[in-house]
Amino acid sequence: MNDKITTFLNSDLLEKYLLGETTSAETEKVETYISQYPEVQNAYNTLQTNLEIVSKSHAVEAPKHILNNVLNELDDAPVVNLKPSKKYKKWYHLSIAASFAALIFAGSSFVFYTQNLSLKTENQKIVDEIYDLRNDISLNNNKLNDIMQQFKQLNNPETEKYIIKGNSRAKNLKTVAYINPKEKTSMIDVVSLPQLPEEQCYQIWAEMQDKMVSLGILSETDRELKQIPYTEDALGLSITIENKGGTQTGSKENAVAEISLQKHN
Repeated sequence: MNDKITTFLNSDLLEKYLLGETTSAETEKVETYISQYPEVQNAYNTLQTNLEIVSKSHAVEAPKHILNNVLNELDDAPVVNLKPSKKYKKWYHLSIAASFAALIFAGSSFVFYTQNLSLKTENQKIVDEIYDLRNDISLNNNKLNDIMQQFKQLNNPETEKYIIKGNSRAKNLKTVAYINPKEKTSMIDVVSLPQLPEEQCYQIWAEMQDKMVSLGILSETDRELKQIPYTEDALGLSITIENKGGTQTGSKENAVAEISLQKHN
């Protein structure tokens, strides 16, 4: 790999391009490098994969009721059609026309007044819906910040990926651990956990020289990328089956999956 490609990959242009934050000149440069250099294409594909992992782990169904309510309010809003009054040609009809015009004006004023009150009510409903939508967006922005932080951790060159598969006691168990010994961060992505009886649970451990340290309970319903405690000098990770609520003392006899972390040392 030449210095030109190395310098480019060490910059943050690929990440910015993937997130839509590049300028037009930066975009052109990134797309040129992707098309010309296989190393850059591979790095870009890896970034896409990692972003997909993070996004899926935080996938939340959009609040459909808010948009539907706003659209319904707009559809139900009254439409006022004004038709021009006809002119009477004969002079002796003017007085009658004036009387009718006065009645029509009075009636129309009342109708417009009523419609105005109704529109104000409808508009207030829409304003309330928009306010709720803004609150949801604010919450989503906070979640987006968490996602971006995890995305950066995944793409840190110091982060190492470990696939943890179950043994014969939990054949369909699969989790992925992401560990960065330099930044001292650990994350785990629960891919699949075989269902257990209600009185049992999965517990993840850090294997030390002379003991096992609990890193928390894993739930079948907790399928998302999440932080777990980083344990200095851990020799490996184990997942055990324990009684509901977990235990403070782990035993490898209960292990259904384990990996070695010795290459960190």
